Amino acid sequence: MASIGVPGLIIILVIALILFGPAKLPQLGRAVGQTLKEFKDSTKDVVDEVAEEIKLEKDSGKDKIK
Repeated sequence: MASIGVPGLIIILVIALILFGPAKLPQLGRAVGQTLKEFKDSTKDVVDEVAEEIKLEKDSGKDKIK
């Protein structure tokens, strides 16, 4: 995926301003920020769980070899 760049961001901001109006834009930004934070936290939890499972499998494999 190509990067958007500054001109693309300006166009997106102008379109959002036209669609939602200046009053709703801060609320929309907050909602998007909260959603991204929750998504990031959830993916971190999943990655941590998978890493822990892999570590447990490796540890149990070492016990069987001894």
